[in-house]
Amino acid sequence: MDADWRSHLIETPAGIRTALESTRRIAVLGIKIAETMAPAYYVPEYAQRAGYEIVPVPVYYPDVTEILGEPVHRTISDIPGAVDMVNVFRRPRDIPQHLDDIIAKRPRVVWFQLGIRNDDAAERLARAGIDVIQDACLLVELQAIGR
Repeated sequence: MDADWRSHLIETPAGIRTALESTRRIAVLGIKIAETMAPAYYVPEYAQRAGYEIVPVPVYYPDVTEILGEPVHRTISDIPGAVDMVNVFRRPRDIPQHLDDIIAKRPRVVWFQLGIRNDDAAERLARAGIDVIQDACLLVELQAIGR
């Protein structure tokens, strides 16, 4: 466990920029399908167009095998290879059920989308040595750094 866990809570524009610039592969937990036109679809679509590899991890849509042209995985820990970031589109109350799975994968960063904040979950991730960004829109922050 990380004794100085608060250093893993990323809240500054510089910290967010560093997280984005060191990320190549993003698992999107709670991604939606195109037909929804929901942020949980168009935000990862934007990130994919910006050059990031997107790994879809939907919570719903049990019959869907591909989103954004990429194969679907049902858990974060099932994804082959390393994951730099987990972008979370889940209600704050639904995040705890995913923590063991996320921590098992050891991403560098977990990003809770705009409007999503769960301080207990963030602390648990930070204590595991994982950087956490809460209540921020990936699309807006990518645009802010010119991606």
